[in-house]
Amino acid sequence: MWPHVPVRARPSGSRSPCLCQSHQNEPASKPSDAAGDDWRGERISHVIEITRIQQAAEYLRAAQRVVVFTGAGVSRESGVPTFRDALTGLWANYDPHKLATVAGFRANPKLVWDWYAERQAQLRTVTPNAGHDAIAALEKSIPSVTVMTQNIDGLHERAGSTDVIALHGDITRYKCLADCQGNPTEVVIEDLVWDREQGPPACPHCGAWVRPAVVWFGEMLPPGTFERAVALTEAADVLLVVGTSGEVQPAASLPSIARQHGAKVIEVNPHPSALSRRAHVFLQGPSGEVLPQIVAAMHATE
Repeated sequence: MWPHVPVRARPSGSRSPCLCQSHQNEPASKPSDAAGDDWRGERISHVIEITRIQQAAEYLRAAQRVVVFTGAGVSRESGVPTFRDALTGLWANYDPHKLATVAGFRANPKLVWDWYAERQAQLRTVTPNAGHDAIAALEKSIPSVTVMTQNIDGLHERAGSTDVIALHGDITRYKCLADCQGNPTEVVIEDLVWDREQGPPACPHCGAWVRPAVVWFGEMLPPGTFERAVALTEAADVLLVVGTSGEVQPAASLPSIARQHGAKVIEVNPHPSALSRRAHVFLQGPSGEVLPQIVAAMHATE
């Protein structure tokens, strides 16, 4: 397993780049004494990190089947707030369980509908970042790339990824609350006419409320979703984990499943996570900085 390289403390207010980026202002000659020790430490860290990037690139270059597992950290780099971070302004005093549970929706469908409408409006102001783009670019070099994401914002699809499993649903889609035509019963609200000031529309099949097609607190993942995630992970040559703490399922179990079936595990995160000890390669930094370097390294020797 590759050792973790700590980040040296930087002056307050300065930007802390990812460990893998080059040092632009290295001295022309080696300093002496304590400064020399710091200089040597940075050089060693830099060399180790470049080696890690090259190793990650080699694993991906040799792979036929890759699973990319992403969490909130990837979307945060595009300016997408997490669920609780979005509880600001008029929504700051609301209990999240009243906005993201079936019981809360039944009790006040208009409140929940308006909350998700505001979140959708926020998403229209953001775009995929370099991390999303790099993940999509993997499809140009690897025969099979599947993105499994805990995010509900659809940014992977907007970046060009073609095989995306949205484990927690998609905030831009809608379904029948009763799933009257099967689970899920997707409803295209653009085809419906209703008074938008009154809250959600009714399902055209059964008359139940239409709700966002996301996984709320207390709900199971859509049928077959976890099973497909496990099957793909078992068959993968590489599992690339990006921007997730790995503290909840299914993120917590996928690296172990991948390793048990012979896959290489690469993790990209701003900080070590619960998954880091299972990674063959751990790269510390924002996905928008680290992933493009990995993709570039994949093509450097082609």
